[in-house]
Amino acid sequence: MSDERGQHWRIERDAEGIVWLWADKADSSANVLSSEVLRELDGHLETLRGCNPPGVVVLSAKKSGFIAGADIKEFTRITGEDSGYRLIHAGQRVLDRLAALPCPTVAALHGFALGGGLELALACRYRVAVGDERLALGLPEVQLGIHPGFGGTVRSVQLIGVTAAMQLMLTGKPVRAAQALRLGLIDRLVAADELREAARAFIHQRPAPHRAPLTQRVLGWPFIRPFVQSSLTARVATKARREHYPAPYAIIELWSRYGAHGPGAFEGEARSIARLFATDTARNLIRVFLLQDRLKAIAGKSAAPLERVHVVGAGVMGGDIAAWAALRGCRVTLQDREAALIEPALARARELIAKRLRDPNKAAAAAERLSADPEGAAVGDADVLIEAIVESLEAKRALFAALEPRLKPTALLATNTSSIDIGELAAGLARPERLVGLHFFNPVAQMPLVEVVAGRASDPQAVQTASAFARKLDKLPLPCRSAPGFIVNRVLMPYLQEAMYAAAEGVPFAAIDATALAFGMPMGPVELADVVGLDVAAQVGERIARGLGRPVPDLTVLREHIELGKLGRKSGAGFYLWRDGKPVKPAAAASAPADLTDRLILILVNECVACLREGIAQDADLIDAAVIFGTGFAPFRGGPLAYARARGVDAVVERLGGLAERYGERFQPDAGWALLAAAGGDGAETAARAAKS
Repeated sequence: MSDERGQHWRIERDAEGIVWLWADKADSSANVLSSEVLRELDGHLETLRGCNPPGVVVLSAKKSGFIAGADIKEFTRITGEDSGYRLIHAGQRVLDRLAALPCPTVAALHGFALGGGLELALACRYRVAVGDERLALGLPEVQLGIHPGFGGTVRSVQLIGVTAAMQLMLTGKPVRAAQALRLGLIDRLVAADELREAARAFIHQRPAPHRAPLTQRVLGWPFIRPFVQSSLTARVATKARREHYPAPYAIIELWSRYGAHGPGAFEGEARSIARLFATDTARNLIRVFLLQDRLKAIAGKSAAPLERVHVVGAGVMGGDIAAWAALRGCRVTLQDREAALIEPALARARELIAKRLRDPNKAAAAAERLSADPEGAAVGDADVLIEAIVESLEAKRALFAALEPRLKPTALLATNTSSIDIGELAAGLARPERLVGLHFFNPVAQMPLVEVVAGRASDPQAVQTASAFARKLDKLPLPCRSAPGFIVNRVLMPYLQEAMYAAAEGVPFAAIDATALAFGMPMGPVELADVVGLDVAAQVGERIARGLGRPVPDLTVLREHIELGKLGRKSGAGFYLWRDGKPVKPAAAASAPADLTDRLILILVNECVACLREGIAQDADLIDAAVIFGTGFAPFRGGPLAYARARGVDAVVERLGGLAERYGERFQPDAGWALLAAAGGDGAETAARAAKS
């Protein structure tokens, strides 16, 4: 057996002459297909073409998985369609060379094979995989505003058919082991210790490669394709607007034009993705991806143990935090005044766990990690204690006074407050430096962000530990300084309140929400207020206004609904009636005024600028990240401050001034706009960091 090692690939030839081509990107815990990695692979493939081995197996030397995809950082250096085309076409040529090898080729997969990693596997004749719960195969490029570019739009359709391939590409969601086998994406699932032998068997036996069934191939016939295209386009249109997200429409149009057949399909793919790279949507979604990576890197690792978690408060937030922590492997105790108050939270937890963990044994183990503790007997054993009781300064202080003496010295003390100053909460603690904010968002299982809030006395190490704990829960930690409303709630309040002002002027609720949706928000402000709870929105808005020294807004529409007991979704009626958890929205009787988009969005952006000026977060990128991941702010716009820079700082300030003249002081441009203008650029601090790393 011989062994040759390059920088990113290792070639092993066994006694039978079979070549085992190991991906092992230097100085990285995961494989990605950077240009350098692809060039080295190209050289190996040229050599293999000349020596014609009996078979080639491509596999990964990384424990994390096969290949995570292309190197996203390289996308930030694309300067136009031509440079995008060159980058993609070069990658296509390499995988075409792999596909053209005359000998059998096998991709032996474990863990993930995503994006370009799966495209490489598709270029092999066969695919075998370790069939455990870690296996995830996907083409997630649409989430970056692009589509597969290394032949994936063609080979996926040829292999599994247009229906399954479109599902894979249009949603960007990965498939797991059993589904991958059922679709024909994988030829065989095996145990980890059988992977190499399974690959060897395909080389020896050389079965006919899998291809899409005839019923799927028929859909690609030229006279049928237009009907399929129309159906696919209509389905996508219910999820995403073409002007906001052009990539899924481009995927459908590529298939409709070429039928996933012939050299033109590959050339069309490269030209199409090059055009997408040049769009604002792709640039912004790539930026959002890098922002997410930055938040993951912020966490670091904790030297303190984070295994035992005690949550006080079994309401919706506390109960769901406890359930999520148990799901993520922590041993959790949940405390409230009596056991009867805890049981509903445990029932919700069991439901969540069963939904997330399909394996009954794993679900049972996760459920056993969460237990009721009405007396707080486990407080002294907790590595992390999270308070999630009523939003009252006095109640929280009283709780901390009772619990702090029972905590072990290394325990992290955290509060899930959404608006109360951490310094005020820490007053009276023997060790105020150990208190930090861990502000989760509702629903906990779906919202990725956790604001990690430092008070005046918070120990930086405690803040770091809190960030590491958030990552342990698979959340994105956003470090920020304690201030009224922190970041997310502070910038959301003016947005919600402006909707109330518009409603008082007679603009229909549905028209207000439709305006926000047209901009790209995931939910309109009226519906969002109903989801939050009108009483909660009023209380938080008042607390933030007072904390900032501003007048409390007189929101007649909000106050009247609260007085009638219409509190939103939780009471069955708010601004909308709610049925089966969904709002019943009447058709708008009148359209929204032309300036409503700017009223809703620019007042939010102006508050983001105030947060930047006050140093609530380290920089503009982190504020954008907070609002994107904490509110769902139109990701294709790159974040509120990125949106303002793209529109032009001077133009936005001028527009705010005009709105202030018409609607009042609340639109007065913040003094921080000068700071944002001085920073210049396009808000790409994170992209710059990525390019250097």
